[in-house]
Amino acid sequence: MLDPHAPLLAFYGDDLTGSTDAMEALAQHGVPTVLFMQQPTVEQRARFSEARAIGLAGTSRSETPDWMQRHLTPAFAWLHGLGAEICHYKVCSTFDSSPEIGSIGCAIEIGAEIFGQANVPLVIGAPELKRYTAFGTLFAAYQGATYRIDRHPVMSRHPVTPMHEADLRLHLARQTERRIALVDLAMLAAEDRSARVDALLDAGDGVVMFDVADARTQAAVGQELWRLRRKASFVVGSSGVEYALLGAWRAAGLIGGSMAFPHPGRAERIAVVSGSCSPTTARQISHAVDHGFIGLHIDAQSLSGPDRETAIANAIDRGLAVLQTGRSVILYTALGPESDLGASLDPAQGGRHAIGVALGRILRRLVEAETLTRAVIAGGDTSSHALRELDVFALETKLPLPQTPGSPLCKAFSDQAAFDGLEIALKGGQVGNDDYFCLIREGGASAPTP
Repeated sequence: MLDPHAPLLAFYGDDLTGSTDAMEALAQHGVPTVLFMQQPTVEQRARFSEARAIGLAGTSRSETPDWMQRHLTPAFAWLHGLGAEICHYKVCSTFDSSPEIGSIGCAIEIGAEIFGQANVPLVIGAPELKRYTAFGTLFAAYQGATYRIDRHPVMSRHPVTPMHEADLRLHLARQTERRIALVDLAMLAAEDRSARVDALLDAGDGVVMFDVADARTQAAVGQELWRLRRKASFVVGSSGVEYALLGAWRAAGLIGGSMAFPHPGRAERIAVVSGSCSPTTARQISHAVDHGFIGLHIDAQSLSGPDRETAIANAIDRGLAVLQTGRSVILYTALGPESDLGASLDPAQGGRHAIGVALGRILRRLVEAETLTRAVIAGGDTSSHALRELDVFALETKLPLPQTPGSPLCKAFSDQAAFDGLEIALKGGQVGNDDYFCLIREGGASAPTP
């Protein structure tokens, strides 16, 4: 019997855009979901009594194993205490990580200990996001073509955690000593699938990875995750975990149809801040400038250097000047991977984190001064640090964007009037079509031709 008062799912997102990705997947398929920025107070939690999924947004994708030990341990303990049927550590569907930064292996080990679990299921494939795993190898789409992740034009060149190995078992083995088993495509199609899965879980402490390549294998994995929840409730993976579970919940009669999301309409002006070095974001900035936005470049180094207060103040003044003309503005620190400053902004020195914080402070002032109702933060790591500067304690999905899954328009909740009800989108670097910023300005509709 399910506890009617317990959530179906609790999750921790290793960055903010990944967290909203999971929230969107759940909400648009009929699962009311709230995403908290930190462990909520009793009063904050009470505002979301109808939520059947509860998320906690983190920054572990850009943090060290030492940071994870200090911060993931209490976070996982809090999530465990919610009594959810399944608890999910949400990682990016591109699996970019390393032993030093964003170690998925370290997170698995911490979660296994907190949940008292010998084996941890791992699911990365998410066909909805054009991410596929076949015999342990990860493939991802880009610009209409699908690449092995170590040959992906973006992720093989990620500025912090480039993916140089497509076999996720080999990649993960650099981050943990736990045994890594695989439920591959052939096993998922076998008549004795569940017996084989049980044998892998009973073979000793480890990780059990599940292939997902299409709707059929996704459905099979969802059935297995739900079946195994009594002995393996802690699961690691992309939003492919949510997409897989949705089918199992629907089959069990636990959820119904999709939720309705009223169209929010066009915003006359929006502000965008971007710390993303992705070529995808670079194209989106260029497209937006061609469609009425004003683009303002900010020197990234200035936002993390000794004169950062002056740089932040100057950026605010420039942004306000644009907004006061009635135009939308994009303030960005990079325009593609060629503009990444590399080692000079290494996370170990705190430089990249400082940029995210600075962009958050800039956006905060623009929203306050111009009473903006809609905004965007671009960049996965950037979003995680920037949104915290807006005193937002929770998000809900305002409008899913089927054109660009994983980057919905959200509604913010804050104890500060300027940010309570703010419509905000958080976009990962490689997420979205070229017209993404225009799409947000238009409230989900296509922008008019200039």
